[in-house]
Amino acid sequence: MQRRPSNDPAAAADPGIGRAAQRERPGSVSASASAVTGIAWPAVPATGRAATIRAVLSQLDQTQWWPAEKIRRAQDRQLGLLLAHAHRTVPFYRKRLVRAGLAPGGTVGVADWPRIPLLTRADIQEAGEALLTRDLPAGHGRVHDIFTSGSTGRPIRALRTELWAWFWRALTIRDHLWHRRDFGGKLAVIRHSGKNEDPYPDGTASPNWSSAYRGLFATGPAVGLNVHCTVEQQVDWLRRQDPDYLLTHPTIARRLAEHCLAHGIRLPRLRQLLTYGEVATPMVRAASRAAWGAPAIDMYSTREVGYLALQCPEHEHYHVQAEATLIEVLDEHGRPCAPGQVGRVVATPLHNFAMPLIRYDIGDQAEVGEPCPCGRGLPVLRRILGRTQNMFVLPSGERLWPMLSSDNVAALLAIAPIRQYQFVQKSPELIVLRLAVARDLSPLEEDALRRWVREKFGHPFRVAFEYHAEIPLTAAGKFQDFVCEVA
Repeated sequence: MQRRPSNDPAAAADPGIGRAAQRERPGSVSASASAVTGIAWPAVPATGRAATIRAVLSQLDQTQWWPAEKIRRAQDRQLGLLLAHAHRTVPFYRKRLVRAGLAPGGTVGVADWPRIPLLTRADIQEAGEALLTRDLPAGHGRVHDIFTSGSTGRPIRALRTELWAWFWRALTIRDHLWHRRDFGGKLAVIRHSGKNEDPYPDGTASPNWSSAYRGLFATGPAVGLNVHCTVEQQVDWLRRQDPDYLLTHPTIARRLAEHCLAHGIRLPRLRQLLTYGEVATPMVRAASRAAWGAPAIDMYSTREVGYLALQCPEHEHYHVQAEATLIEVLDEHGRPCAPGQVGRVVATPLHNFAMPLIRYDIGDQAEVGEPCPCGRGLPVLRRILGRTQNMFVLPSGERLWPMLSSDNVAALLAIAPIRQYQFVQKSPELIVLRLAVARDLSPLEEDALRRWVREKFGHPFRVAFEYHAEIPLTAAGKFQDFVCEVA
């Protein structure tokens, strides 16, 4: 397939972005030389932050059109450098790679890779300092630590380098360019959850989207509001701010859209809804279009890994960000899933040498997709299904995904005046249905809901009810429709 010319709006401002790639020798992977030890692809020049990000963006504009086989060869080259570094400087991996029979250095073949055991959150907790490098190469910059939200019940500490952050910023800009966002527009963000962060009624304001764009793009203003403000407060704030773009969790977006629809409220300038941090369901996408006429654009990332996948600019599925992370989707036997199959997501960030995460089982499930008609060679994830621990467990031990279609939700809401719902599996036989309702439900309505649950999930579960004025979000401002508490 021929590489497409770039349609990025930044190309006119910077001829290095959007320039067609020069013809390369057969079998070559990258003609660019890197100035940073341990980083072969994408190459990092010997310049400052802004110039480095710009150079990486220029490469990303080319590599997205590479065939899948060429992308994997480049990944293998980078993985060889990462493994050699981990073997030499990280005690945990020195032992693990020797046990796997892998010699350090060189490329790592597809056949060799599965010999490395998966890395779990429990492994990270138990390894502690043994997972940290004893010798960070020059050019990788300062090291910062972060702590995950612990949504799996196992919070972890991870280290990230300044260089890793530069790749993160380059991929953030790729997302903006893919979806042709106007950098001069106004960005509203509802994502901070700390006490006294972005308080109502004014929130906070910044003259630009982020300091990450300094020296790269001039942007419009950004405004922020706390996730724990009420829906009424958030809508009031959005009406006053009148943004071009809104970034928030899918659950918050759905509540906002449904409130706007119920009260005839429009956000006339809103062009796109940007979602992250949770599963972006078809209901979220439909609600955004119905309420605001704005498409929902999702991104898939974790704090410890970085970007895993970004939504295709031409379709609603996702492209793995293969230049930064190797993503495997594995079945229950550890074999790669074929298109149409669902499996666990295993990630290996390619450029974080401070604390390598090699074959890290992040606890999510996803469906593999066919190659994309858009022409990009980046692997495709058709759907992100969410956390493994939120799968329901039948008495037989079989697990099932309790996802709801739009028709399922419509049937549920036709039974009773439900404002919010959450399904909590307490045991293999018991589901608690947590509800926020407009009025008390009758015994007949509760019986109808029990029948709905049993029919939907295909098992005669016992169903109990809990009623709440509002079902709370997590401390990080997220929400889960389904929670499985069965070990």
